Amino acid sequence: MADPAIEIRDLDLSLGRGAARVHILQGISLTIRRGEAVGLIGPSGSGKSTLLMALAGLEKPDRGAIVVDGVSLAGMSEDALAKFRGARIGIVFQSFHLIPTLTALENVAAPLELAGASDAFERAEAELAAVGLAGRLRHYPAQLSGGEQQRVALARALAPRPAILVADEPTGNLDEATGQAIIDLMFELRAERGATLVLVTHDPDLAARCDRTIRLRSGRIEAQAPARVMA
Repeated sequence: MADPAIEIRDLDLSLGRGAARVHILQGISLTIRRGEAVGLIGPSGSGKSTLLMALAGLEKPDRGAIVVDGVSLAGMSEDALAKFRGARIGIVFQSFHLIPTLTALENVAAPLELAGASDAFERAEAELAAVGLAGRLRHYPAQLSGGEQQRVALARALAPRPAILVADEPTGNLDEATGQAIIDLMFELRAERGATLVLVTHDPDLAARCDRTIRLRSGRIEAQAPARVMA
């Protein structure tokens, strides 16, 4: 496969120290095509979220290679990784991670400003409009519903126009109807922009919307197949 979006080879990753150190990922090798939507599924503790964090540069492996958007993450400093994530990877968490003292507009603009964008607030306003929040720009997170907060988080993730979007249980804190609306929006915007999508989910209906599903168990890839086959 030429120039994949993500390539992982022989990845091992442990967390904790000393006697509490736990081997989370073991011998993971995986290639994800540009523009592909991939769902990571499996029981709790199987390593799904850790794998997602590793490919986003938020967890460092013990060994193995991770190449994202043509760039090897090996040996990159924390500052270099942060800059790389800010430009190439959009991240949506289950727990929105909005800054409570900033408005919706400021939450989306902040990472753009940190990246040096001169039009940060104009871009943030456009992204909030794209997720249906044009009328909520000046509201603080506490003034927004859970679904609205996740829309802000999605706008923030997409504002830098990343090549890769990763989402960790993006509907986990939402009711069914609100979660469905967020997923529809995420897939719609991902399709419009041609981004690669990697998401962790326990929801079989959400996993079935992906192009491919990868099942993890005990830190290893147990199976992978087109999503509708796996569902």
